[in-house]
Amino acid sequence: MYRLISNTGAARRGAFTTPHGTVQTPAFMNVATCGAIKGAVSALDLKDLKCQVQLCNTYHLHLRPGDETVKKLGGLHRFTRWDGPILTDSGGFQVFSLAKLRNITEEGVTFASHIDGHRIFMGPEESMRIQSNLASTIAMAFDECVENPAEYDYARRSCERTVRWLYRCKAEMDRLNASPGTINPKQMLWGINQGSTYEDLRVENMKQIRELDLEGYAIGGLAVGEPAEEMYRVIEAVEPEMPKDKPRYLMGVGTPVNILEAVRRGVDIFDCVMPTRNARHGHAFTWEGCRNLMNAKYTLDENPLDENCGCPVCRNFTRAYIHHLFKSGEMLAMRLCVMHNIYFYNTLLERIRQALDEGNFEAFYREAIEKIGERI
Repeated sequence: MYRLISNTGAARRGAFTTPHGTVQTPAFMNVATCGAIKGAVSALDLKDLKCQVQLCNTYHLHLRPGDETVKKLGGLHRFTRWDGPILTDSGGFQVFSLAKLRNITEEGVTFASHIDGHRIFMGPEESMRIQSNLASTIAMAFDECVENPAEYDYARRSCERTVRWLYRCKAEMDRLNASPGTINPKQMLWGINQGSTYEDLRVENMKQIRELDLEGYAIGGLAVGEPAEEMYRVIEAVEPEMPKDKPRYLMGVGTPVNILEAVRRGVDIFDCVMPTRNARHGHAFTWEGCRNLMNAKYTLDENPLDENCGCPVCRNFTRAYIHHLFKSGEMLAMRLCVMHNIYFYNTLLERIRQALDEGNFEAFYREAIEKIGERI
């Protein structure tokens, strides 16, 4: 259940209650693709890094270790030891981004595993069954994520098929939640808005999927190569049609600047691999901008990664030490930088919430937007 606490323009301060805890929004979901944050960070670490929601990947977990295996082990919460909300994406994006060979029909998609090439079929029912076995808090609907730019007619047909698939997802989710042996009979289904960068397709698709009165709605198919301004334009077109009493999730976004801009346009929830992926390559997000720890200038720098950060890394380690770890190829370098970036992102969303609570979001936005997108 979503509760809207306040508005500042289109920006929303809210709280979303789930069977695994309440999420204060706006919020960032930390990406644990295969059940773990890449960079040797465990579910136990996430508590100290202000994480509220963990996101796991349906496609990858279906391939390894197998969703049936996860079910036998008690579901993702027991398997990973994360006791807060978990969202699983539907597998649709990976099918379309990783599979070199795929065949889309009304029933679903046949594709080749990116691991060993064996043929797999996934449709709405299969995606729901996999996610039910994983027993996540929130299951995303199975959709087609088209490339940007996409031809208008193909994007239109894809939207229509995605709506039909959503009805099938809901029917299967309802059946699974009522079935004996289901680990999480209160699993929630969220729908995904598609339509490439065509405003009329986006708006019509949103009107159609909101008719199902699902527990949340996402905007998908963005942040896949189109200019940021295109993404913001699509959000502005879709937002008025999104239910006011449901959480709004912008999938796969993004940079700190993207998040600030999207919150300002009415988005509640985000996820992105950027904080962890960039960290593994020595890029630390700070309140002054992004710092590349591979640079020689940090060899003798005894300051923390960010002097305005209270994370466990900044409290205990210097730029010089982490620079040395990266240059030495030590795994600890990635772990420390990933921990810092996760803390930074979650603190950014925490400060956004605080600014909304205090009624000074616009001032916070103007100050932060000038700094956090810079490269130091």
